[in-house]
Amino acid sequence: MNTKRDRADATAQAATARDVVPFRTALKAWFLISLQTFGGPAGQIAVMQRTLVDERRWIGQQRFLHALNYCMLLPGPEAQQLAIYVGWLLNGVRGGLAAGILFVLPGAIALLALSIVYVAFGDTTIVTALFAGLAPAVVAIVAQAVHRVGKRALSHPLLVALAAAAFAALALFGIPFPIVIAAAALAGWAIGRWKPNALKAGGHGSAQDGPAPLIADDALHHEAPSGKRAARIIVIGLVLWAAPVLAVALLTGTDSVFTAQGLFFSGTAVVTFGGAYAVLAYVAQRAVEHYAWLSAGDMVKGLALAETTPGPLIMVVQFVAFLGAYHHPGDLNPWAAGVLGALLTTWVTFVPCFLFIFLGAPYIERLRNNQKLSAALTGITAAVVGVIANLALYFALTALFTDTHDINAGPLHFAVPVFASIQPVALAITAIALVLVFALKWSVLRVLGVCAALGLIAGLTGLPVA
Repeated sequence: MNTKRDRADATAQAATARDVVPFRTALKAWFLISLQTFGGPAGQIAVMQRTLVDERRWIGQQRFLHALNYCMLLPGPEAQQLAIYVGWLLNGVRGGLAAGILFVLPGAIALLALSIVYVAFGDTTIVTALFAGLAPAVVAIVAQAVHRVGKRALSHPLLVALAAAAFAALALFGIPFPIVIAAAALAGWAIGRWKPNALKAGGHGSAQDGPAPLIADDALHHEAPSGKRAARIIVIGLVLWAAPVLAVALLTGTDSVFTAQGLFFSGTAVVTFGGAYAVLAYVAQRAVEHYAWLSAGDMVKGLALAETTPGPLIMVVQFVAFLGAYHHPGDLNPWAAGVLGALLTTWVTFVPCFLFIFLGAPYIERLRNNQKLSAALTGITAAVVGVIANLALYFALTALFTDTHDINAGPLHFAVPVFASIQPVALAITAIALVLVFALKWSVLRVLGVCAALGLIAGLTGLPVA
């Protein structure tokens, strides 16, 4: 008995010795980050950048960007995967689990509660007015993220040009995201081969900006990759991923809504390249037209809910699953069915993220000094700035105008606003949010609170907010 206790104590001491920061301190930091993860991946990455790199100095700038580059190559929400990766660097596997779970937990709880309210009460003036204030705030927050990430990642005119090309490819030509990323990697490799000085890091994050980071840019993580470790991670990850789907299939039947949702959203979890928007069109089409889980109007409102709650935007699939299971409960109470569908979908959507990071991160760590790979990843980082800028444009169009029309002229495919449909209240709140973010440098939560209050005041006083 004592031997087992001694072995457990030794294991705990070894884990503590490898912690870069105390685990409780890391937990508190990740919880605070989780409450600020508004504004999609751009805002979420900006929050982690500010907290982990700039303020706490837990990780160096180049190490942070290297991890981000890897996460951008994976299917799924890159911001949550980045949190898992950095959590793993700081506190090993338990740190990655804590960071990844806390990153999605507030959003999952909030969206589940909002889904219940939506089904129970439907549209209300108050809810519409709140959304009318929050959407413009998101525009300002994403614009700030474009500025921050671009300032740190675009250290040479060639990288600026690469970011601009990525923006144009997405916003003007409608080129699929994977092609843009592959082209950016190739361009980064070419720049590294013919103009290596262009890829040298800028001054941000250097010693003169503050104390040296706890995780230096050139330090290796203690957990080395191995075939045995990889096999163990794959087996555990696949079992955890598949077990709930198998359980609902056995308990409710293979033709139940829960089995269909478990299989469908497990599939979308591995094809979500390029962020949530890249896959939501497919999700909407299947959920509305094929499965009839919800209406097209419900889908749009669910997306608005997901945009204004913390956590990854792909969390909208939880709303889709809740309504689908509520409308097709089988033998269960509709409310219980909705909660079960939402929880199952959340599980199969995010468990793969942990699998991808824990499996690949040790190998990616060993490749940080590979100049060709680093050059390709630097090209991807530059393109990401253009991707985020395209997202900012999307938010601006949807928040400030009620109507847009598509332009299709040869290779050009883009949407332009119908200027007669501009929303004056949204425009005014956006201007206020931009001042709060850029001039006054207010926090994300304060900006969201003020803008929500402004939207509520506008709606209750009879101004047009939708």
